[in-house]
Amino acid sequence: MPACRIIVAVGLPGSGKSSYFDRLRVNAISSDEVRRMLLDDAGDQSVNARVFQTVRHLAAQRLRIGRPETYIDATNLERWERQPYVRLARACGARAEVLFFPASVEVCLERNRGRPRQVPEDALRAMAARLEPPTVDEGFASVTVVEA
Repeated sequence: MPACRIIVAVGLPGSGKSSYFDRLRVNAISSDEVRRMLLDDAGDQSVNARVFQTVRHLAAQRLRIGRPETYIDATNLERWERQPYVRLARACGARAEVLFFPASVEVCLERNRGRPRQVPEDALRAMAARLEPPTVDEGFASVTVVEA
């Protein structure tokens, strides 16, 4: 078994991903945090390709220096969004895993209303329509469901 793991979160905004990582007290690579660092605004969606290029670069650096666990905190809703992490894990001799947060759109909308920075309801519903639940067939060694 590889010494390093990359653990990819999958779930809608408000499904509990960041809160879960906070409870674990792990240093997750967060797409929102990268947006804040690059654009001074965690909600700015104007350069997503660059944001995720940076997320993947940081993940690669952690794997290459031998960090035992690298967590990715982003929605990762569709298979194509998750595939770069599977390829990265293979290239670095690491194990790729998923944490799936299957909270319903209604739960996510309710949580979203209580946040200082909210995702517009129509955007969150559109994201829910695109959600492809992850499977091991994508190349992940495991898919763990994290219930709310």
